[in-house]
Amino acid sequence: MLTTPPATGSTTVELDGVSYLAESIAKGAAYQLFSDSPAAGFEPNPQLGLPYRRVVHASEVELIAGPAPATTDLPMRVPLSRAMSWISAHRLSQSRSSANSPTLRHMRDSVTIDRGTRMVKILSARQLSGFLRGWLPMGFCHREYDIAHLRTPADLAVLSTDGRVESTAEVIFALRWRAAGPEDYAIPYSSAMPGLIDIPPHERVGAPVLGTGFAPSNQHLVPEFVTADMADIPLSAHAELVAFTADGAEVLLYHYLAEQRAWGRLAGKQWRHLWVDVDGVAAEQEYFPVPAAPTTLYGLVKDNPLEAVYDHPDGFMLLAKVRALRQPVAKPARRSPTVIWRDVRCMVVRDGDEWIRVRLIQPNPDALSDLGATCVERGVYEAWAPAGEITERPDHWVPYDL
Repeated sequence: MLTTPPATGSTTVELDGVSYLAESIAKGAAYQLFSDSPAAGFEPNPQLGLPYRRVVHASEVELIAGPAPATTDLPMRVPLSRAMSWISAHRLSQSRSSANSPTLRHMRDSVTIDRGTRMVKILSARQLSGFLRGWLPMGFCHREYDIAHLRTPADLAVLSTDGRVESTAEVIFALRWRAAGPEDYAIPYSSAMPGLIDIPPHERVGAPVLGTGFAPSNQHLVPEFVTADMADIPLSAHAELVAFTADGAEVLLYHYLAEQRAWGRLAGKQWRHLWVDVDGVAAEQEYFPVPAAPTTLYGLVKDNPLEAVYDHPDGFMLLAKVRALRQPVAKPARRSPTVIWRDVRCMVVRDGDEWIRVRLIQPNPDALSDLGATCVERGVYEAWAPAGEITERPDHWVPYDL
C-alpha cells in the first residue's frame, strides 16, 4: 500500500500488488515509481522527493489514478502460457535458429510502426557530432515505446550501434524523431537480410545481428528495426538530440529547426560537462546548420514537386523558410538516389565529381570483398566508388500511403 499519501492530481500505479506514486515517462510508455523504503529493483533517488525510485515499462504496471497514457503505440503481444514463459520468450528472441519460428514471428510482427511513431537511435559521442553536421537517421533503430524504461547508459549501451559506448559511461546520447510512415522501416529478419547475418565477426561493429528482429540482450526483450534498404531517412520536424545520464536524467540537448535546416541548442550551462567527449563540438555553440543531403522528401503543390517535411501531427508540409507559408503537400514521397557499381546496387550517401560515397543495400561477405566496403556502424557498410565506374544512377522513390 502507499506509505505516503499521493498529492492531488498525482499518478498512482500498481506493481506486483503494491501501489506506488509514479511519474509518466515518454507519454506513458513507462513510469518512474517512488518509494520511501527499499524494495526489489528500487535504487536511491538522487532527486528531491521519496528516497527510492524504479523505472518500469507501462506493460508491467496497472494504472490506478492519473491521466491515461498519451502514447498510441501498442505493446508487443507475447503468447505466454505454461509452455511459454517470459524466460522462454526471451530465449527464443536470442536464438538465430528460432528466427523462422511461428511463435517468434507472431510475437515480433505485433510490434508495428505507424505515421507519427516516436523512433529512437542510440548514439555515441562520435555519432552525436555526426548528426550535428548533417547525418540522417539510418540503420538500426527502435520505437521509443519499447525502450522507454531504459534510462541510463548501463541500460542503453547494449543498443549502441558503433561499439564505442561502455555500460559504465557517465552519459549516452540518442536521436529521437517521428516516423513519416512504416514504408521507411523493415524488420531485420534473417530471411530478409541473409547476407548481413553471415558477415564474420571481424567485419562488423557492435553487437551481432541475430536475424530474429530482436536486439541481443541478456536481460531485455527489445524489438529492433532498420531503415528500409539501409537508406537515410529525412529528419522530421522537431527531431531531438538528447542525453541520458548515469543517474537516469534525460537532457534535451538540441532541437531540429526544419525551416532553418539547423540544430538549435537547448541545454543550459549546467549540462556543459556532457560534451567532454564530443570531438569538434563546443558546448556553448548554439546553432548547427545542416547541409543538404542526397535523400530528400518531396510533395506536390499545384502539381509542382517541392521539398517537404513531415511535421507531426500536421502531416506532410511544404518546407518553407517561413513557417507561416507552409501548406500541406500531395503525394509525398522519399527520393533516395542509388547507383550500380560493379553490378551491385548501392545507396548514395555523398555525391562528388570524382568519388561517390555509397552504402550497401544488402550487405554480404561477397559484396564487402568486391567493393572493399567497411563497417561504419552496426549493419551499415560503406565504400568510396570512383565515379567513372558507375554504370547506372537510378533514383529510388518511396511513396507514403496517405
